[in-house]
Amino acid sequence: MDRIFRAILELRTGSDNAFTQEHRKRGCPDLTPHNELIRYRRLKAGETLQDAVILVEAGRLHSAVNRIYYALFYEVSALLLTKDLSSSRHSGIKALFNEHFVKLGVVSTHTGRFFSTMFEFRQKGDYSDFVTFEKDKVSEWLVMAGESIKEIEGIFK
Repeated sequence: MDRIFRAILELRTGSDNAFTQEHRKRGCPDLTPHNELIRYRRLKAGETLQDAVILVEAGRLHSAVNRIYYALFYEVSALLLTKDLSSSRHSGIKALFNEHFVKLGVVSTHTGRFFSTMFEFRQKGDYSDFVTFEKDKVSEWLVMAGESIKEIEGIFK
């Protein structure tokens, strides 16, 4: 966790720190705090998607919808960092993703729409009363999230 805080500090200050210098000495010139943050968010996306699987199996559908959205969010925010793009607001992340990846055809419109849809469902599930989700539908979204993350992972290769 300490490395993540250092990575965030590095992004804010823009200077080389001991963390970056040590990795370069070890022969990892591309393992900068910026790249470490991208890697961390991608790992977090995978872990969060796994959490969603457990929650669906347990019938905790509101929480599963939340985790499905956040798995996508972490993967999308990692992708945006590859172009030095970020936002402090979820709507900003969504807009940047659409502008720089979906509209340019780098990511499919299906994935772009799905990310927007999950944003809306996460909002409803977290902030609205008496919202229910069907297990079959949430299970379908779980599969779609895995496919969307896999599509985005292909861009990193």
